[in-house]
Amino acid sequence: MARKASTRTEAAALDAAQDLVYDAWQAATAKRRVALARKALAISPLCADAYVLLAEHADRGSDEELDLWRHGVESGESALGAEAFKELTGSFWGFLETRPYMRARFGLAQALWLRGVRDEAIGHLRDMLRLNPGDNQGVRYILAVYLVEAGRDGDLAKLLKKFKGDNMAAWTWTSALAGFRRTGDNEENRKLLAQAVAGNEHIPAYLTGEKSPPKTLPPFISPGDVDEAIHYVHEFREGWIHTPGAIDWLRSFRFAPKVAKKPRRRPQ
Repeated sequence: MARKASTRTEAAALDAAQDLVYDAWQAATAKRRVALARKALAISPLCADAYVLLAEHADRGSDEELDLWRHGVESGESALGAEAFKELTGSFWGFLETRPYMRARFGLAQALWLRGVRDEAIGHLRDMLRLNPGDNQGVRYILAVYLVEAGRDGDLAKLLKKFKGDNMAAWTWTSALAGFRRTGDNEENRKLLAQAVAGNEHIPAYLTGEKSPPKTLPPFISPGDVDEAIHYVHEFREGWIHTPGAIDWLRSFRFAPKVAKKPRRRPQ
């Protein structure tokens, strides 16, 4: 890891470059955003967010995109310096200067996964949670997707336990899936599934194919609503489909006929 820029000139250049990136995020056109990002790098090659912005505008899955994410991580490491990784670990996101690095590393992990470099992608996300256990970026949700698809059920179980109080669909529904993958259909896993359905009842229709999700993801996620269901299915459906028996288990639970309760007689 390179030593951080320590002179006033280097620090001032990085600040100026970062200000340009802030302007780029607000720019109306992609052409303008890219131009400002390149200008930022000309001012300071340590500006990780400039690489982040350029990577976001590169062709998805291309070598160029991957290289930009890697350069972003390397620049972020250099800008922070080795001491920051010792002193700030445990609350990394709480310091503004760490955020460009964390954004670049998150993007790198996802680009690697897209190219089939699974172990490295998972390793980046796990280490990001070590740096920032509070997980302000929602790294755990993408990591859970990757662990399901990679069949790393032991690691998935540890991750789910670590964030046990999370009530988002990504956690409650994946906890039910993880339970089924481990031990199949039993009372404990049916309880997990019941909790998941109670948290978001819209998900089963999309997982079982009764409804087709829209091609465009909703811009926001509202817990318990359809938009959350669409996002969950977009990320996790492959894990359900490739878990033998999981969709049938869900279908039998979701569509089991309800037995009407007999009316209670009022005492005479």
